[in-house]
Amino acid sequence: MSIADTALWVIERNSSQELTLGSIAAACKVSRSHLANAFGTASGWPVMKYLRARRLSEAARQLAGGAPDILSVALEFGYGSHEAFTRAFRDQFGTTPEEVRNGGSLDRLELVAPLRLRDGRARTPIPALRQLGKRRLVGLSAPCSYEATIGIPAQWQAFMSEHYEAIADKVQMMPIGICRAPDEDGSFEYMCAVEVKSAASPRKPLAYLEIEPRTYAVFEHAGHVSTIFDTYTAIWNEALPAAGLNAANGPVLEFHNDAFDPDTGLGGLTIWIPLDGDRNGSAT
Repeated sequence: MSIADTALWVIERNSSQELTLGSIAAACKVSRSHLANAFGTASGWPVMKYLRARRLSEAARQLAGGAPDILSVALEFGYGSHEAFTRAFRDQFGTTPEEVRNGGSLDRLELVAPLRLRDGRARTPIPALRQLGKRRLVGLSAPCSYEATIGIPAQWQAFMSEHYEAIADKVQMMPIGICRAPDEDGSFEYMCAVEVKSAASPRKPLAYLEIEPRTYAVFEHAGHVSTIFDTYTAIWNEALPAAGLNAANGPVLEFHNDAFDPDTGLGGLTIWIPLDGDRNGSAT
């Protein structure tokens, strides 16, 4: 099973148990960051948001079926009080548990069914282990989530057309993408950046970021840039576990190849996944 499939099994098998991102990750034998990336790229859902939606959907089914005690339903699905359950239920469905129980219908609720993940379209890539020295970066950062990655191309357009040329002391001309580690809700910062020679305090909205030296698992993405999430899905769910590699809770880097053409999206790039532990690799 892939990491995402294992997480789905854990969630559905333990629907009445207390679950956290950490406990699900432990059951999958990966870090919280690894789980968030594996599940998010494969499904488009943050882990905990999916867990909440599934639990509330099953709770709604019980209420519409005439469950006599709302507090008992709340406790069964992990809520410690009637108030907390009602608040979460209203946020999810726009109505209250009482209204669903009294109406005896699910017709106007957007329930979330158990996910069935599609087979990945990318072959499982084989990583190369490489060392990367310290990097100083300046770029445009914006919040992102697995549900809203469609905004990344527009972010790149804004960075290249409005900010790139004005950045001083660029080390190399090819830009770099940076995915910060996701938080508990599956949100992360994505940064369009370029390497610079020295530390600086750029004008807003640009930001400065330093990447410390460490070992990376490096994967090739040779296809069109729009299919990069297929490669990410294969990396997080299959390639890293198959290689026995543990991802660190750090930024993932995307280095565009010299042949990359931003007008066509062709030319390929490499994806650099930070690793836990000290491993040998070729210096870069």
